[in-house]
Amino acid sequence: MSTFKAPKGTYDLIPPYSAKYLAVREAISGPLRTSGYGYIETPGFEDVNLFARGVGESTDIVTKEMYAFETKGGDRLALRPEGTASVLRAALEASLHKQGNLPVKLWYSGSYYRYERPQKGRYRHFSQVGAEAIGAEDPALDAELIILADQAYRSLGLSNFRILLNSLGDKECRPVYREALQTFLRGLDLDEETLRRAEINPLRVLDDKRADVQKQLVDAPLLRDYLCDACKAYHEEVRALVTAAGVAFEDDVKLVRGLDYYTRTTFEFVHDGLGAQSAVGGGGRYDGLSEMIGGPALPSVGWALGVDRTVLALEAEGIELDIPAGTSVFAVAIGDEARRLLFGKVTELRRAGIAADFGYGGKGLKGAMKDANRSGARLTVVAGERDLAEGVVQLKDMESGEQTAVPVDGLVEAVRAKLA
Repeated sequence: MSTFKAPKGTYDLIPPYSAKYLAVREAISGPLRTSGYGYIETPGFEDVNLFARGVGESTDIVTKEMYAFETKGGDRLALRPEGTASVLRAALEASLHKQGNLPVKLWYSGSYYRYERPQKGRYRHFSQVGAEAIGAEDPALDAELIILADQAYRSLGLSNFRILLNSLGDKECRPVYREALQTFLRGLDLDEETLRRAEINPLRVLDDKRADVQKQLVDAPLLRDYLCDACKAYHEEVRALVTAAGVAFEDDVKLVRGLDYYTRTTFEFVHDGLGAQSAVGGGGRYDGLSEMIGGPALPSVGWALGVDRTVLALEAEGIELDIPAGTSVFAVAIGDEARRLLFGKVTELRRAGIAADFGYGGKGLKGAMKDANRSGARLTVVAGERDLAEGVVQLKDMESGEQTAVPVDGLVEAVRAKLA
């Protein structure tokens, strides 16, 4: 037994369970790959100020949850707590916005890190698939991303999720609401830290999950009552486009999301079968983020969907994904001559695009056949000295138990025919 364990709040993905995570990532990214989104991958750590400026200095992510450290060279870095700021930084650094085609549409998949109290559905290391459309202010883009996320979840068989939708206004109308909200919050019985947060970013207080705080927020002014005409029209167009696509959503006037960079459209995907950690994904528009991190004005929108929580949602609904076995053919050799021949045939099958494995370790027939069963292979190729003398191998169907002799030179074609 190893003396080392995975750090607290993290997990290892191991077979066969890991195949479920791969299938979820594939399903979430599938609609993006057929909608003009190109893959991007960024470093696991960035300049700490990228997140302080972009995510927001008043957020829990920056003040409490970020893994920040200093390098030997004196640089202040942080493990990435979310993906949007990193993707936008990379797009700006590569000048993707100057290449003519706006919006720049990107998708990504990776691990993210936050120092939180671990519980089911909330880890210190977690996995997300995300999408960003950078450089265009268009309600059709907001609607597209909501529709693509809905398509991804439904392709997995999920049905018990809800889409919450709201508008956070823009730089024209939100300051008026901000002042009204701050005035309201100053009159409440809030702790010192929450009052300090209210002065920096009062919308963050609306996102406070504590029951005693929420009770006092019942009569808080609502942003929808302060939206300017342009924001109202924009939001109505998003709602109309999503509705026309047949995607159901719920208007949630208190939906804020936990990051400072959101403007206008904001949305969240929640699954009621997950208890307290019900959010499986979310996102929104962030028209000012590029300028916050030193870039030009680039109105943008995006989302991130949690792979971990999507897997939990599948389990809550009792959905078993149809994941094909990793091995289609398993080769069992009896004797050294058969071992050399079948090892070559396994290589030949793999080069032909057929998933094949080999009975390693010099086990006897009984032990090797147990390995074949455990592999989940549909077919097993068995060969001994007598078979080689006759120029054949035995091809066994593991489902029916039927076994036939196949010429050595015709093995690949025989396997193809059986698997068709």
